[in-house]
Amino acid sequence: MELRHLRHFVAVAETRHFGQAAKRLYLAQPALSQSVRQLETELGVTLLARTTRQVSLTPAGEFFYREAVRLLSGLEDSVQGVRRIDEGRTGLVRIGFTGTAAFDRLPAIARALRQRLPEVVLEVHGDLLTPAQVDGLRSNELDLAVLRPPVAGNDLVVRTIATESLVLALPADHRLAQEPALEVLDVSYESFVMYSDTHSAVNDVVVRSCRAAGFTPRREHEAPDTSVLLALIAAGLGVAMVPESVRAMKLDGVVFRDVTGADAIDLALAWNRTEPSPLVASLVRALEDADILPTTYIEAIS
Repeated sequence: MELRHLRHFVAVAETRHFGQAAKRLYLAQPALSQSVRQLETELGVTLLARTTRQVSLTPAGEFFYREAVRLLSGLEDSVQGVRRIDEGRTGLVRIGFTGTAAFDRLPAIARALRQRLPEVVLEVHGDLLTPAQVDGLRSNELDLAVLRPPVAGNDLVVRTIATESLVLALPADHRLAQEPALEVLDVSYESFVMYSDTHSAVNDVVVRSCRAAGFTPRREHEAPDTSVLLALIAAGLGVAMVPESVRAMKLDGVVFRDVTGADAIDLALAWNRTEPSPLVASLVRALEDADILPTTYIEAIS
C-alpha cells in the first residue's frame, strides 16, 4: 500500500465525486479510478459504492476513511516536526550553570528562549563548576554551559557574556564585617574557604589577587560548590572571595563586602565546536537577538 493510494481515496471520499477529486489532485480521472481500485484490491474489500450518478462510502469505506485521515494527519505532523528539529526550532536543550549564574542569568536566558523559540524545552543543570561543565559539553551531556573561563582546548566555543568583580564573603560576626572600606591585603592573615576542584577558575583569580597584594591565601577549608562554601563561612571557619553574583545566595551568618585590589572574573557561554547542532545554532542566535550574547562575540556554527 502506497501513501498516494490513501491520499487518492481520501480525496474521493470527501468529494464523493471522481471528477472533482481528480481536479483537486491534479490527476487524470482514469488514473485516479485505477489507484482506488488498486487499494480496494489490496485490502480485499469494497470501499466505495459507485453508481452512474453518485459515489458513496461503504461501511468499510467509512471506517477506512477515518483511519486514513488519522494516518495522513499523523504523518504530516511528523514531517513538520522533523523539519522544525532540522531548523533548530524545537527539541530539548540541556544547559549548565556555574555557581550562582543560574540566579543571575537563567531568568533572562529562559525568557529569551521562550519568546523566540517557544517549542524548545530547557533542562537546567545548576551549580556546576566549570570543569564539570566542560566534561558535560565534551561528552554531549550538555548542549550549552554558562561557565568561568579559561577553558583549555579548541574543541569548545567560549564567548564572554559578563565580567564580575570579586567580593569578600565574611562571617557576620567577623571583625571586618563592619569596616567601611576593605582591601585584599586586609584578609592576608585569614583562613580561606576555597573550591575543592583544583581547576576552579574562581580559585585561580583569588590566588592571583592575593599574590598581587603580597601574600598567598591560607587554604584552610574546601567546598565542592558555592552553597557549601557559604555554609562553612557562616560557621565561622574562614573567609572567601567570590564573584559578585554570589550575593544572590543570601544565607544567615554571611555578609558580603566590596573589596578593592581584586581581579575581575569573566562569565561565558560555551558550546561544542565539533558537534554542530541546528538547535544550538538557533539558541545562540536567539541569545544574540536578546543582547544576552554580544553580537561581536558570535561565532558561526556550521
